[in-house]
Amino acid sequence: MPSRSPARSLSPSDFAYSRERFRELTESALATALALGASDAVAEVSEGVGLSVSVRKGETENVERNRDKSISVTVYAGQRRGNASSSDFSAAALEQTVRAAYDIARFTAEDTAAGLPDADDLATGASAERDLDLFHPWPIDAEAAIAIATECEAAALGVDRRITNSEGAGVSAQQSHFYAANTRGFGAGYASSRHSISVAPIASLPKKGGDDMQRDAWYTSMRSADELAAPAAVGRYAAERALSRLGSRKIKTCEVPVLYESSLATGLLGAYVQATSGGSLYRKSSFLEGCLGKTVLADHLDVREDPHLQRGKGSAPFDDEGVVTKRRDIVSAGVAETYFLSSYSARKLGMKTTGHAGGSHNLVFSSRRTAPGDDLPAMLKKLGRGLFVIELMGQGVNYVTGDYSRGAAGFWVEGGEIAYPVHEITIAGNLREMFRRIVAVGADVYTTGSKTTGSVLVERMKIAGA
Repeated sequence: MPSRSPARSLSPSDFAYSRERFRELTESALATALALGASDAVAEVSEGVGLSVSVRKGETENVERNRDKSISVTVYAGQRRGNASSSDFSAAALEQTVRAAYDIARFTAEDTAAGLPDADDLATGASAERDLDLFHPWPIDAEAAIAIATECEAAALGVDRRITNSEGAGVSAQQSHFYAANTRGFGAGYASSRHSISVAPIASLPKKGGDDMQRDAWYTSMRSADELAAPAAVGRYAAERALSRLGSRKIKTCEVPVLYESSLATGLLGAYVQATSGGSLYRKSSFLEGCLGKTVLADHLDVREDPHLQRGKGSAPFDDEGVVTKRRDIVSAGVAETYFLSSYSARKLGMKTTGHAGGSHNLVFSSRRTAPGDDLPAMLKKLGRGLFVIELMGQGVNYVTGDYSRGAAGFWVEGGEIAYPVHEITIAGNLREMFRRIVAVGADVYTTGSKTTGSVLVERMKIAGA
């Protein structure tokens, strides 16, 4: 059972350790590593505090309060690397952790790509201390969080008598901070927060042979609780989505245009990131290997990155290695302008780091053809006759070949209008072709995590049905 704690609101004072204390711990770890004979070292200290609650059918199911802390030390002995971590911040434990990392490094095989980033690539001064407005602790206690979750679920259940059940609603308030430093002069850290409200209602309709039951879910997630959608609005929208899926049918196998709902379309962008990330490239396990400077998307498409977006979910002044982040064009007019590289993967490829250790930062996928009026109804008109997808299942993507096959559910569209819901189908294609067959991106922009896009229309895909 999750632990229960007294009703108490979260605040910055909930952190047990100060930034200054974190800095002292990293400096001590680095000094110990150098004294042992390490050629280089990096240390990172972090702490996270949070509150999560869940309710189901009006009853409280869980109240969880988490508090986590960790110190991670990476030591280099030439081109040999060792890492160790601990949740004990005592002096003895810290020394033991550093020694463990050093011992691992001494007996590890040499790797010519191993090592810290070059000093010139590291964030320093103003670039390391850039304030991106990422920390907004939510002053909420368990009782208030339960009330919000209950309101959200009640709103879903109250939309229609056909909303007969619920998988529950939840509220989460999370905040954390860290400090990282290395022996090449980098030392910085910051605090951040992430809060959310979610609900998953179930709609049912009696029919011959048993009830037709459909589930859907919705959520809102922001750095600041002030920017979260209203709990009742989240509940109502989730219920409407579940209701819209009642009466779902199977369709015959066909080959038609497919429109991805904006909340799902970010998955296509994620697939592109995966295929052009250093790990996939140097292992030669990507269908986009060697694509730099070549056409990878339709020529009206762009992908841009802004790591310095205020309150952005993927914002960061520096990456996981301390390398300064920069605004950049990832894809311009369909042409790949850069990869996503850490210092290690860059060395493996004979290139320079792009500041992507740990992943991408606030990507925006857009089309030069998109007009302000290209909302979802307009995108359905562009689709004409085909499939509008609102749910994907399974992990059917082969990044070596680009083959793509996912279970799906959504709506059949005729004459630019939704005709009826469909389920138990599979959509298939090859990502290399799919990327070039994207004919439109909607103005119905949605952000999932660190990726933003409107709905995406693919000219043609195979649909496996009945």
